[in-house]
Amino acid sequence: MSTKLNSKSSMEESFTFTVGKLDAGMAILIGERAHLIEFPSLLLPPGVTTGSIVNISVNRNTVEEKRQQKEFWDLQDAILETFGKVAPEPPALEVRNVTQTSVTLEWPLIKLATAKLRSLDIYRNGQRLASIPSPTTNTSTKLSGLDVNTEYTFQLILRTTAGTFPSNVIRLRTHTITDTSGISVCFGTVQDTVMLERAKLVLREMRAKWSDKIQIDTTHFVCTTPAAAPASGQASGGPSVEYQKALQMSIPVVQPHWILACHAEKNRMVPISGYYLGATPAAPMNAPPFARPTSQTQNRDSLQSAPSATPTIGPGEIERAPSPETRARQNETRSSSEHELPPVPTIKVDVHEDKLDESELEKARETPVEARSRSGTMKKDFQFPPPTPPPSVPQIVVGHHDDEEASRAAAESGSSDNKAEEKQPATNASQDNVDDEVGETVEVDLN
Repeated sequence: MSTKLNSKSSMEESFTFTVGKLDAGMAILIGERAHLIEFPSLLLPPGVTTGSIVNISVNRNTVEEKRQQKEFWDLQDAILETFGKVAPEPPALEVRNVTQTSVTLEWPLIKLATAKLRSLDIYRNGQRLASIPSPTTNTSTKLSGLDVNTEYTFQLILRTTAGTFPSNVIRLRTHTITDTSGISVCFGTVQDTVMLERAKLVLREMRAKWSDKIQIDTTHFVCTTPAAAPASGQASGGPSVEYQKALQMSIPVVQPHWILACHAEKNRMVPISGYYLGATPAAPMNAPPFARPTSQTQNRDSLQSAPSATPTIGPGEIERAPSPETRARQNETRSSSEHELPPVPTIKVDVHEDKLDESELEKARETPVEARSRSGTMKKDFQFPPPTPPPSVPQIVVGHHDDEEASRAAAESGSSDNKAEEKQPATNASQDNVDDEVGETVEVDLN
């Protein structure tokens, strides 16, 4: 191999090594001062074996070094510009509406920059209340169940992969009963235009708000019928879209007379129980009150069975359609009255009059009767057998029998009595050998 001299370049240096061993793609090189280094065998010239001497030149490539260094710092600047200069912003919390028992809060869309959202939580009085649903698109929330005339603090906490960002703290107090400025009404179909204009005028005097669309801060839906107005292009008999939204959001549906009642009480909140849609209002109206059906089936049944005259409903009461259970019981009562059960057939049982003596009756009463149980069915012509009389004392019947038979029976009974008297002293004399002396027992028929 040609040896490279140090005079070629001031930056180049050449070192001489002896190949000591070639094994598994790695060469062991031995230097002049017994230095051992490992060198890839693929970089050695062809034909090098153990004992060959090679020269290795080393020099610094400054041009490539500067290029790679510039490329590295350019990457660092791009990362800083993309992820390091724009950070997520804390939410700006604001109050939208306050009532006696609820508060509506709103904020602009959250800005996450390049971070990822973890959670957006609402805090009340320093304690976590709930998580905001759909936090990337939702910009408002309504909190209910608050106490009247009570001070509260609210705050939003935004948690991202770039850190935690709390919002400003909102401090507020719920309204009193005499403060009606928190009322936000959505008007539906009001058939009396004069009543509608009067209600809007009263709302202005009460410093309340009203609109034609259901919003998150809407507190009441005011109408005289759930049907849509003819000018809306919908069917006049079907419920309007805003009315359906009010039912879905659990917003109370009242009549315009409730607004007038609050104004008559010197801007004081009045209970809405007597002003629900369907109840008879305190002031007369041009159109009869509308009774809201509970379902389409009940509405159809009420239309078919509606009387010719509208029943009178007292103030504060709501006309309700009968429940499905009530109608089912009524149908069962009618069907039971129409279809009567057939008469039950009468079973006649013949009674046998058996005349017994007084002594036999006393023995029959003292004799216990065993209870018997049997599974099966009873026949219609079944008759209970008469009670079995106890065995009676044999008697000599005098009648149409022959004299020979009577004398023979008397002789047999007398002979048996004599034998019993003869055996009695024998048994008393020898009690030890009773078993050996007594013979077979003979049963004598006395009948």
